[in-house]
Amino acid sequence: MSVDAATVRRIARLARIAVEDDEVEHLKGELNAILAFVEQLSEVDVAGVEPMTSVTPMVMKKREDVVTDGEIPELVVRNAPASQDNFFLVPKVVE
Repeated sequence: MSVDAATVRRIARLARIAVEDDEVEHLKGELNAILAFVEQLSEVDVAGVEPMTSVTPMVMKKREDVVTDGEIPELVVRNAPASQDNFFLVPKVVE
Protein backbone atom coordinates (compact mmCIF):
# COMPACT_ATOMS: atom_id res chain seq x y z
CA MET A 1 0.00 0.00 0.00
CA SER A 2 1.30 3.42 -0.89
CA VAL A 3 0.21 6.76 0.52
CA ASP A 4 -0.16 9.72 -1.83
CA ALA A 5 -0.34 13.45 -1.08
CA ALA A 6 -4.16 13.45 -1.07
CA THR A 7 -4.19 10.67 1.52
CA VAL A 8 -1.72 12.58 3.72
CA ARG A 9 -3.96 15.65 3.60
CA ARG A 10 -7.05 13.53 4.40
CA ILE A 11 -5.33 11.85 7.36
CA ALA A 12 -4.21 15.26 8.64
CA ARG A 13 -7.75 16.61 8.32
CA LEU A 14 -9.25 13.61 10.12
CA ALA A 15 -6.63 13.93 12.88
CA ARG A 16 -7.26 17.68 13.09
CA ILE A 17 -3.57 18.38 12.40
CA ALA A 18 -2.51 21.45 10.45
CA VAL A 19 -0.11 20.35 7.72
CA GLU A 20 1.59 22.88 5.48
CA ASP A 21 2.03 22.07 1.78
CA ASP A 22 5.81 21.81 2.12
CA GLU A 23 5.42 19.14 4.85
CA VAL A 24 3.22 16.81 2.77
CA GLU A 25 6.08 15.13 0.87
CA HIS A 26 8.02 14.46 4.09
CA LEU A 27 4.95 13.01 5.80
CA LYS A 28 4.17 10.90 2.73
CA GLY A 29 7.62 9.30 3.02
CA GLU A 30 7.22 8.72 6.75
CA LEU A 31 3.79 7.12 6.39
CA ASN A 32 5.00 4.88 3.56
CA ALA A 33 7.96 3.76 5.73
CA ILE A 34 5.60 2.92 8.60
CA LEU A 35 3.31 0.93 6.31
CA ALA A 36 6.30 -0.93 4.83
CA PHE A 37 7.36 -1.94 8.34
CA VAL A 38 3.85 -3.17 9.16
CA GLU A 39 3.84 -5.21 5.94
CA GLN A 40 7.14 -6.79 7.05
CA LEU A 41 5.50 -7.87 10.30
CA SER A 42 2.80 -9.75 8.41
CA GLU A 43 5.51 -12.01 6.94
CA VAL A 44 6.54 -13.32 10.38
CA ASP A 45 5.47 -16.91 11.04
CA VAL A 46 3.65 -16.92 14.39
CA ALA A 47 2.19 -20.41 14.14
CA GLY A 48 2.42 -22.13 17.50
CA VAL A 49 3.30 -18.94 19.41
CA GLU A 50 1.15 -18.48 22.50
CA PRO A 51 -0.36 -15.02 23.05
CA MET A 52 1.42 -13.10 25.83
CA THR A 53 0.39 -10.43 28.29
CA SER A 54 4.01 -9.58 29.11
CA VAL A 55 7.52 -10.37 27.89
CA THR A 56 8.21 -12.09 31.20
CA PRO A 57 6.18 -15.11 32.30
CA MET A 58 3.53 -14.02 34.76
CA VAL A 59 0.59 -15.55 36.56
CA MET A 60 -2.42 -13.33 37.11
CA LYS A 61 -3.20 -12.71 40.76
CA LYS A 62 -6.71 -13.86 41.46
CA ARG A 63 -9.00 -13.35 44.40
CA GLU A 64 -12.36 -14.73 45.33
CA ASP A 65 -15.18 -12.78 43.71
CA VAL A 66 -17.26 -11.91 46.77
CA VAL A 67 -19.88 -9.16 46.91
CA THR A 68 -19.62 -7.04 50.06
CA ASP A 69 -20.95 -3.68 51.14
CA GLY A 70 -17.39 -2.48 51.72
CA GLU A 71 -17.89 -2.28 55.47
CA ILE A 72 -16.05 1.08 55.55
CA PRO A 73 -18.61 3.75 54.57
CA GLU A 74 -17.08 6.31 56.94
CA LEU A 75 -13.71 6.00 55.22
CA VAL A 76 -15.29 6.24 51.76
CA VAL A 77 -16.98 9.59 52.43
CA ARG A 78 -14.26 10.97 54.72
CA ASN A 79 -12.72 13.20 52.02
CA ALA A 80 -16.03 14.25 50.47
CA PRO A 81 -16.76 17.98 50.66
CA ALA A 82 -20.22 17.17 52.01
CA SER A 83 -21.84 13.94 53.17
CA GLN A 84 -24.86 12.85 55.17
CA ASP A 85 -25.63 9.38 56.57
CA ASN A 86 -22.61 7.96 54.69
CA PHE A 87 -23.83 9.29 51.31
CA PHE A 88 -22.20 11.95 49.14
CA LEU A 89 -24.09 15.26 49.03
CA VAL A 90 -23.96 17.00 45.65
CA PRO A 91 -25.52 20.25 44.47
CA LYS A 92 -28.93 19.91 42.85
CA VAL A 93 -28.57 20.35 39.08
CA VAL A 94 -32.10 19.54 37.85
CA GLU A 95 -35.11 21.46 39.05
